[in-house]
Amino acid sequence: MSILRSSFTVLFFGVLVVLFNCCSGNKGINAEKGNLFVSVNGSDDNDGSEAKPFLTIQAAASAARPGDVITVHQGTYRERINPPRGGVSDSERIVFQAAPGERVVIKGSEVIKGWEKEQNDAWKVVIPNSFFSDFNPFNDLIHGDWFNPRGRDHHTGAVYLNEHWLIEAASLDEVLNPLENEPLWFALVDQENTTLWAQFEGVDPNQEEVEINARQTVFYPESPGINYITVRGFIMMHAATPWAPPTAEQIGLIGTHWSKGWIIENNDISYSTCTGVTLGKYGDQWDNTSQNTAEGYVETIRRALENGWSRENIGSHIVRDNRISHCEQAGIVGSMGAVFSSITGNVIHDIHVRRLFGGAEMAGIKIHGAVDFLICQNHIYRTTRGIWLDWMTQGARVTGNLLHDNGPQEDFFTEVNHGPYVVDNNLFLSSFSMNDWSQGGAFAHNLFAGRINIRPVLNRSTPFLEPHSTKIKGFSNHPCGDNNFYNNILLTQSLDIYDKLDAPSRMAGNVFAGNARPSEYEEDPVVMPGFDPDIKIVEEDMNILLHMSIDHSFRTGNNVLVTTELLGRTAISGLPFLNHDAQPLKIDTDYSRVKRDRTNPFPGPFEKPEDGTNRFKVWQNVEKLNN
Repeated sequence: MSILRSSFTVLFFGVLVVLFNCCSGNKGINAEKGNLFVSVNGSDDNDGSEAKPFLTIQAAASAARPGDVITVHQGTYRERINPPRGGVSDSERIVFQAAPGERVVIKGSEVIKGWEKEQNDAWKVVIPNSFFSDFNPFNDLIHGDWFNPRGRDHHTGAVYLNEHWLIEAASLDEVLNPLENEPLWFALVDQENTTLWAQFEGVDPNQEEVEINARQTVFYPESPGINYITVRGFIMMHAATPWAPPTAEQIGLIGTHWSKGWIIENNDISYSTCTGVTLGKYGDQWDNTSQNTAEGYVETIRRALENGWSRENIGSHIVRDNRISHCEQAGIVGSMGAVFSSITGNVIHDIHVRRLFGGAEMAGIKIHGAVDFLICQNHIYRTTRGIWLDWMTQGARVTGNLLHDNGPQEDFFTEVNHGPYVVDNNLFLSSFSMNDWSQGGAFAHNLFAGRINIRPVLNRSTPFLEPHSTKIKGFSNHPCGDNNFYNNILLTQSLDIYDKLDAPSRMAGNVFAGNARPSEYEEDPVVMPGFDPDIKIVEEDMNILLHMSIDHSFRTGNNVLVTTELLGRTAISGLPFLNHDAQPLKIDTDYSRVKRDRTNPFPGPFEKPEDGTNRFKVWQNVEKLNN
């Protein structure tokens, strides 16, 4: 398989010509009651009209009322937006939008001049601590539950040269020595000043754009319960975000803070010290006190229920058509606050690629409590782990996603869930396709190019919930198994790993190529020893194509349409497999939204392949990729 070694350089606003029907939803466009405007040539003493715009987005946020639309004109805005209120319904929301066709950048950083040459490639600047007001990211250590510092300190601050970050050194000597690999920075903070040293190879930093983190976040309400907000069309970057475990308040570069009904769409979100988008929980005195135990998270869930965790109050967010990159913990993270939400059409890449620190929560998408949840048609690559669903995944659907070049972990991780959840029409193209520590999953029409690992977890008891609810119905450990595998293509991994589990699985219509072998649960599988589909990912004419060889014997006449009736009910939660919207499930379209043959659907993600080499368009309408 070829490796796509490039990243997007221009914000895209149309990921696909059409998305799956499952990806569609209310666009949240409200009947505009009022219009407010922001311009870099405005003044916060103005009234916010088009003729007299505000200077800052925060001034507009403070003035906005439900139904208002805030339009921000071209320019760079260095501020943190803390909306004091939101809308009152989906039809009366507060909308923040970049002016159509204009480049609007919001940064959590400030430009720094006055650098003096020290030695080799190292330069130094001294900044008074008053510059940072009440938050100095260079004196703010990353810490929290499930965080692993790997034997050294890490701060939420960062130094940027022409918008790309340098790496924090473990000691000053590393910066003063000649540059060896990527440029480094180091900081010392005393009672009066913050002193920064940074390596700038072959350039004078006073002649370039050198910035440093000055704010913890870019767009995040200080108070929870700020509902029905739309954020659209911005370039947002450079945030000194803290560690975001599931047991603490999760603050992202942009985040919803325990609220309901946000729409985050068509934004470019990048360079967050920890997380890009957070759909997470509130903060309280119990934050980061769980000592990395499952019991600690159970208590976090109980407290969340006491703090309004329900469909009526929390979740139902839409995160779509964004580009999210360069975050060292997660692209999108959410503990319980993401229930009943959808994540669709996003490009997520370069997540936890520096690996200076470790811990849990590292993934392109990491969700605790994916209840009636949709993850659809996302492109995830160059992340340490693609999609990670952890605890209380129930009623979720993961469909039509493109994942490749992820590692060293897997494309898809399902951890201690009881189901039901559905994983269909996905392209898992990395060398490690799936890690299954759960039960109650239905896997249909996927392409598993890499290995699959299973692990029964008998020492952790986690909740399953009332149907379409956050209310706890019971607890169970995780014997693994009780899965459905229908009409998948596996290239390297055998499904006989499920044979010796206590909970039997149901399997039919799968194709096993190369070294892959079937399970004893499957009758009349298609087994093609030595067949090499010769998979490649290539860019061509501004599209991403999957080259793959198909043999006519993949279709045997034994494949059946995957439906709620076929899949039955889960053993532990006792629930049927439904679509994420609680409607009956029918997987009658493929990855590209082509209708399937209902009497004998083709195995794998594509319904109408040709014999021999196929060129499937798997991502389109992207800007030119380059190094």
